[in-house]
Amino acid sequence: MKITTWNVNGLRARLTHVVDFLRAEAPDVLCLQETKVEDHLFPRTVLEDEGYEVAYWGQKAYNGVAILARDPITDVWRGLPDDPPDAERRVLGATVRGVRVLDLYVPNGQDVGTDKYRHKLDWLRRLRMLLDQRCAADELLVVLGDCNVALDDRDVHDPAWWRGRILCSDAERQAMRTVLAFPLVDLLREFRSEGGIYTWWHYRANAAAADDGLRIDYVFGTRAAAQRCTGVVVHKELRHHKSPSDHVPVTAIFRDEAPA
Repeated sequence: MKITTWNVNGLRARLTHVVDFLRAEAPDVLCLQETKVEDHLFPRTVLEDEGYEVAYWGQKAYNGVAILARDPITDVWRGLPDDPPDAERRVLGATVRGVRVLDLYVPNGQDVGTDKYRHKLDWLRRLRMLLDQRCAADELLVVLGDCNVALDDRDVHDPAWWRGRILCSDAERQAMRTVLAFPLVDLLREFRSEGGIYTWWHYRANAAAADDGLRIDYVFGTRAAAQRCTGVVVHKELRHHKSPSDHVPVTAIFRDEAPA
């Protein structure tokens, strides 16, 4: 079973890229972030024609999450505990083939010390609350998405420059560690411990060509999920396509059964 996360930075602008990816990689589940499309305009038919069921939760011009699956999608749920009716659309959960999948688009936070930064920290606190209320540590649970936090300096091209800045500040990293203490495992780190693996490059100054990036897109899993994981692939080559997203997909591959 292949489960992929991808911040597409505008689904309608990148729809051809998504369809090409579905045809080339055939993920069983594809979780999208930053779809930037209202639900009534979501290109559902195009994706269904590729053999995928879809669940989505979007808003105009900003945010938005979606789950595509080749098997039936059940038990769909949206948002964080105590979200107001006008909450930003950043969380979508579902079950596919017995695996609970939680698709996240964590707020960016703008700048350290701002109101948006404090909102981000509180959002991560509420994410942990969601896990505690709706999930179990011993179930098959995969939590993935654009986390807008580089977990440690291995995930940063230039740690000295980024130190203390948004995406790399101590408080953000601690907030993410609190979420992971659910407990969740960083599945890529089960296979690769080295630095220099990035999933996001800004559009400025030819950052992708210089590999001046961050790893902020993650696939996490409970220990039960980690025991079935056989590898994680970062699709770095997609960053060099014409009109790409600033993020690339990340795919975790799972056995259907846990090893004996």
